[in-house]
Amino acid sequence: MSDIDSRSPQTPPGSASLPAVPATPSTSGGGRPSVIQLVFREKGALYAAYVPLFSDGGLFVPTTRDYQLGDDIYLLLSLPGDPQRYPVAGKVGWITPPNTSGGRTQGVGVRFPSDEKTRMLKVRIEEILGTSISSSKPTQTI
Repeated sequence: MSDIDSRSPQTPPGSASLPAVPATPSTSGGGRPSVIQLVFREKGALYAAYVPLFSDGGLFVPTTRDYQLGDDIYLLLSLPGDPQRYPVAGKVGWITPPNTSGGRTQGVGVRFPSDEKTRMLKVRIEEILGTSISSSKPTQTI
């Protein structure tokens, strides 16, 4: 059973989950941002996706869709043990292309915006991760 689901809100439950199936964002055309639902069920999956190097925090989102640096992505984020869904209007901060060495998953790093609500989300993620945030275990991030 997967510990993260990554899917667009229109995708039926269970049809796209990580790490086996990449995210399928929905688009509305006209340059509007992608909307990706990202559900972390376990702390280990959140650790593997969290990007503490971005000053305001960020997450790795597995996807086969082509993005450019700076593209807008809207995340609907669910954290382990937390019933609340967090909306995040982020931007692509790095791209992991297909067939990257080291077996890295194709996807994008989404930079959180610099606002008070997102700073509180970063604090919440770091509370969940606790001391594991300083672990040397490999992740999907930079």
